[in-house]
Amino acid sequence: MDNLEEVSDVRKTAIINRELYKLQLDIVALQAMRLLDSGSVRKRDYTIFWQGQPLEGSRERGVGFAVRNSLLGSIVPPQHGSDNILSLQLQTPAGPVTLISAYAPTMASTPEAKDQFYDELDTAINTIPQAEKVFIMGDFNARVGADRDSWPDSLGRFGVGRMNENGQRLLKLCSYHNMCVTDTYYNTKPQHTVSWRHPRSKHWHQLNLILTRSNLSSVKLTRTYHSADCDTDHSLVCSKVKLSTRKINRSKSEGWPRIDTTKTHDPNKVRDFVQALEEAFAGQASADACERWESYRDTVYTTAMTTFGRKCKKMADWFEAHSDDMLPVIVEKLHVLAAYKNNPSRENLETLQTTCSIVQRIARQCANNFWTHLYSQIQSAAATGNIRGMFNGIKQALGPPKKKTAPLETSTGEIIQDQDK
Repeated sequence: MDNLEEVSDVRKTAIINRELYKLQLDIVALQAMRLLDSGSVRKRDYTIFWQGQPLEGSRERGVGFAVRNSLLGSIVPPQHGSDNILSLQLQTPAGPVTLISAYAPTMASTPEAKDQFYDELDTAINTIPQAEKVFIMGDFNARVGADRDSWPDSLGRFGVGRMNENGQRLLKLCSYHNMCVTDTYYNTKPQHTVSWRHPRSKHWHQLNLILTRSNLSSVKLTRTYHSADCDTDHSLVCSKVKLSTRKINRSKSEGWPRIDTTKTHDPNKVRDFVQALEEAFAGQASADACERWESYRDTVYTTAMTTFGRKCKKMADWFEAHSDDMLPVIVEKLHVLAAYKNNPSRENLETLQTTCSIVQRIARQCANNFWTHLYSQIQSAAATGNIRGMFNGIKQALGPPKKKTAPLETSTGEIIQDQDK
C-alpha cells in the first residue's frame, strides 16, 4: 500500500485498520507514510509500525508495517531501519521468516539515490541466511516487463509491459540473490496484475511488487486488490502464503462491556442512576435466591450502563467515535472510485472529486465535534474534582504514546542477534 496522504495525526490510521480488516490481511507493508522518527500505534485490529526521517527532517518517504494484533506474540518488532527500508521477523516452526518493506526512488531520482537504495537493500538481504525465507514487499517504482527469456530465474510467464531502467536494476538484484518476482508467476485477470495507472497516458503498470527466493512452494497466489481505499493512487498487492506461526494465540470469550465509572463523580448522573435503579427494582419479587441474585445483578448492570454509558478506550480517536457518520460516506466514495477506475472519464472524475470533498468536509466536522466534546469533558471533570477523569482526557487529547524498543548490546557495543544469549 503506497502513497498515503500526509498524516498529521497518527490516529487517522483507523481508516487503514478498517480497510485491512475488511480484506482479512495478516501483515501488510506500507510505503510513503510521511511520518517522522519511528514508533508504533495499536489500533483495534492492527498495530502499525513506522520508520521515517528524523524529527528535524521533512515528511517524505517513510515505510512501515501493519501487523494483526493476534500475531504480535510471533514477531520481532522492526529495528534499525531507514525511511526506505524496514525489516520485520516472523517466528514460525520452520524458522524465522524475514519481511522487508521497501520504497524505491522514482525514475526522476538521481543515480546516486538509486545506487544508495539498492546498496542498502543488498546489505539487508546479505544479512539473511540462505536457508531462511524472505519476502520483500513494496513500491519499487520499477517495471520489470515480461521478457522471461532474458531473466528465466526471476520472472514468470505473466509479466506486464516492458522493462525500464529501474526494472533492470531490480532484476539484476533478483538474479544475484536468486530471487523472483511473484507477481509474474500467476495467471490472473488483467486487472489483477497491475497496481498503478499513469495519470496522463491512463496506462496501467505493475509497480508494486513482492519478491521472494526462487522456491515458490509456500506462495499460493499474488494479485492486486483495487477495492482497498486509503487515499492512494496505488492499489494493494497481496500474496497468499502458507505459513504457521510458532506461538498460537487462543481466543477468549468476550466479557461484559465495562461501565464508565469516571462519570460517578457527576452528581446529576448519580441522581439519575439511583432513580432509575429504584424504578427497575419496583415490583420485582422471587422466592429463589439464585433468581433474586441474577435479577439484582442484571438490573444494576443494565441501569448503570444506561445511565453512565460504556467505558470508551483511553485512546479512541475521532474516526471511531463518529464511525456512524463516516462509514456511509466512505462506502459511497468506494463505489465512486470503483466506477472511475473502470471508466476514467471526465464525468466520473468530477463525481469522484465532489465525493472526496464531501468526505473531507464531514471528516473535519466529526473531528471538530470530537475535540469540542473532549475538551468539555476535561473541563467538567476538573470542575467536579474528578482528577482521574481529567488526566485521562488530557492523555487522550495528547494522543497514544510512542512505543520504542532498544537493542541489547554486548560490552563491546555489538548488537545481540541470537535469542539464546
